[in-house]
Amino acid sequence: MGRYVFRLPDIGEGIAEAEIVAWHVGVGDIVAEDARIADMMTDKATVEMESPVSGKVIEVAGEVGEVVAIGSPLVVLEVAGRGDRAGEGDRPFTPTAEPDPVRETPPVSEKAVPEPADEPSAPEPLAEPAPPSPRGEPSRGRVLASPAVRKRAADLGIDLGEIRTAEGGRVRHGDLDAFLSYNAAGGFLPAGTKRRDEHVRVIGLRRRIAENMAASKRNIPHFAYVEEYDVTALEALRGQLNEARGDRPKLTMLPFLITAICKLIPSYPMLNAHYDDEAGVVSRFGSVHMGMAAQTDAGLMVPVIRDAQDRNLWQLAAEISRLAAAVRDGSARSADLSGSTITVTSLGPMGGVATTPVINRPEVAIVGPNRIVERPMFVGDATGMERVEKRKLMNISMSCDHRVVDGWDAASFAQDLRKLIEAPALILAGGIS
Repeated sequence: MGRYVFRLPDIGEGIAEAEIVAWHVGVGDIVAEDARIADMMTDKATVEMESPVSGKVIEVAGEVGEVVAIGSPLVVLEVAGRGDRAGEGDRPFTPTAEPDPVRETPPVSEKAVPEPADEPSAPEPLAEPAPPSPRGEPSRGRVLASPAVRKRAADLGIDLGEIRTAEGGRVRHGDLDAFLSYNAAGGFLPAGTKRRDEHVRVIGLRRRIAENMAASKRNIPHFAYVEEYDVTALEALRGQLNEARGDRPKLTMLPFLITAICKLIPSYPMLNAHYDDEAGVVSRFGSVHMGMAAQTDAGLMVPVIRDAQDRNLWQLAAEISRLAAAVRDGSARSADLSGSTITVTSLGPMGGVATTPVINRPEVAIVGPNRIVERPMFVGDATGMERVEKRKLMNISMSCDHRVVDGWDAASFAQDLRKLIEAPALILAGGIS
């Protein structure tokens, strides 16, 4: 038998290292050629690593959250024959990337629930102390159990070491049920009443988000501007267009907002820009590459609508749908996640009254529509008479980089945006003069 050292390949231009965000194999596993072995995250995307050969895993580069340099060993496999080169497997298997100071803390279970053996605790009694376990024995240390059983026991405040099993082996749900029946008077807390402390490592996309948000707030002097908009006419137009959409995608508020922003950008080029604070250079862009903040199971991501100024409402709606699906199922390409020049962020019906979104550095502005509410308003007519009507109102929030954008500019932009939003025919026509 020989050894095959699989080194982390060059997975993108300018990429020097990647973070391990998931292992799909462990030491001792048999893997087939082209089998998925790990997920590696770069600054731009998550890349799946596949085994180039079949064999048995005998060494891996590190734990989830560690960084591996391009060209460093990722996995060592025991293979038939002499392997990839003589003596290759005899060298020590250590990643060459410098460890992150955050990662010097002891590793924590992936399930974020401490093992009972590491943190034993007895359930708090509600009335009288719980009777001894059926076996009358102390906790027996580490106990075999599935993650689901282990979590259920933790939620109930039960030490798995106190549970009798058929042959002293793996604890199953049935063993938990029997224990609960036997100790029904013991005062065990119902599921969800008591939880243990959790210590979850910040890794992968969550760590990238934390670093980017901290850098943005640390380096950019944010200021916020919030304005109220009457969207009654816009919502009526949106409803009419959706009724006649046929097989085209359904229109939400975002395509209208993006179109309105694109029409105003030529008059407010300082908003569609990047600021390089180290070089002291502001780059104002002719095209609007609209970032769209999207929530995923892994965290916040910002896919990019390229050349948004050249797309109509239906094309924007289709691209929004495509990008949202891509980031949620993990199929987004690197090009889909980079190069934005200004960003919109929306929480939809949960948008709140007002928000103060964090700028997507090195951009200088971010726009966030909030929740639509219905309220009575005084509405004037052509004769100057006023009456009270029920109207649909929405606040739009902006955060700007005060080094590049002045308060007057942001306020002027918001007022011109109001003219388009409240007279939506202008969004479909040539804009405002």
